[in-house]
Amino acid sequence: MERGVTPTPRKRRGRRCLVLGVLGVLLLVVIVAVVLGLTLTRKAHALKTTFIERCEEFKGYDCEQVWGAFQQAYVGLDPCKIPHEAYDPLIAAAPLKPACNRMMFWSKTKEVVHDFTEKSDCFLTVEETLLGSVLDGLTWCGKEGSDETFTTDCPGWTDCENNAVRSFWNRVSAAFADGACGDVSAMLNGSIATPFHPASVFASNEVKRFHFPRVKSLKVVLVTQKNFVTNCTNASLKDLQKELDPNITYECKEVAEYVYVDDAVFEDVATCTAYHISLSLSLQGPDPGLQL
Repeated sequence: MERGVTPTPRKRRGRRCLVLGVLGVLLLVVIVAVVLGLTLTRKAHALKTTFIERCEEFKGYDCEQVWGAFQQAYVGLDPCKIPHEAYDPLIAAAPLKPACNRMMFWSKTKEVVHDFTEKSDCFLTVEETLLGSVLDGLTWCGKEGSDETFTTDCPGWTDCENNAVRSFWNRVSAAFADGACGDVSAMLNGSIATPFHPASVFASNEVKRFHFPRVKSLKVVLVTQKNFVTNCTNASLKDLQKELDPNITYECKEVAEYVYVDDAVFEDVATCTAYHISLSLSLQGPDPGLQL
């Protein structure tokens, strides 16, 4: 007769509890993975839905084709290794059309400038073009070995130089600036020490593409808050002038506080071919848009 110990009922129950516990943990892991996968899929679908809906506000484009050109720039790639030229097919799918005498550039004044352009069809920022509009305020990236689009856990603007979002805005801003013609405007933040900062998209990417005789003049509106630190004699604005072709006329105008621009005076409102921004603008309190 073999010698051994027959498991007691208590030990058998202990083993069953252990097995059930392990199975429960595995089931929980599977459920979390499924829920997470569904959540990420929904977010990616929401990005496409937003993209297509915004795209369809512009007539004459195949928005599914534009979406496809957009995705091929970053899907399956390291999110920090997306060169600017990866978006060339997207620019080709929805080329930016020149808008002479209407193009408005900006730096650190996003909310202010869009408050202004919303009230006047005479100006156009890159965010009001098709490509700028469909991706304004959105985050996206790909991952190596994946055919999906992600909207979370993507590199931030400063995390790496060639991340998917930063490379897009550099590329589309370059295309926008390449089309600059006639009288060009720029709204800069006069409440910071360096309104024309060399690291900004405007300084590093856009101004370099203003060429005479295509561009005839640059009009800078320097928007300041109550305790402003900058005026049109700022050293960085002198650097801006040096960057320009000497044949391009330069003009700078200070607005002594944040102004909610509800009035602009145009010499030709119908065609927006010649304009000046009135000094008699209604003044209001400080605005957070200057901090963008």
